[in-house]
Amino acid sequence: MTAEPNDNAGVIAPPPVIFGVPLVAGLVANYVYRLPLSSERVVLWAGIALAFFGLALIAAGSLELSRSRTAIIPYKPTTAIVSSGPFRFSRNPLYLGFVLIYIGASMAANTFWPLPLLPLVIVAMERGVIHREERYLARKFGEEYLAYQSRVRRWI
Repeated sequence: MTAEPNDNAGVIAPPPVIFGVPLVAGLVANYVYRLPLSSERVVLWAGIALAFFGLALIAAGSLELSRSRTAIIPYKPTTAIVSSGPFRFSRNPLYLGFVLIYIGASMAANTFWPLPLLPLVIVAMERGVIHREERYLARKFGEEYLAYQSRVRRWI
């Protein structure tokens, strides 16, 4: 496959920014008006564990993309359909990892504020990133991507 000048998905923003801005806004809101999830300390450790699992999922997915020599950054051309590692179970394991980190960070900080923003983040990801990536991959790889898409769920 050769790269054309517009050979990318044309996503609206980098996914870490889409997840990061609302998370930081929610954490800042917690300083203005504290709204804890729980009075129990276990929420801290559960949040850390969840965030760690999300980070591990991102690392595993990034390693698979690197092994396949295809771009991790959505503004660069994709050169291969990766269906190994966590991509066997989810077409978007990195984004799933970001969701886990987002929830885990909210839990570790013991704040409710970021959680109501998460559905908006997921809608922004679906419309501004994932659907664009799916159209791009279907256009670029045709049947190979469509077969993968029919076998593997978008999230989990």
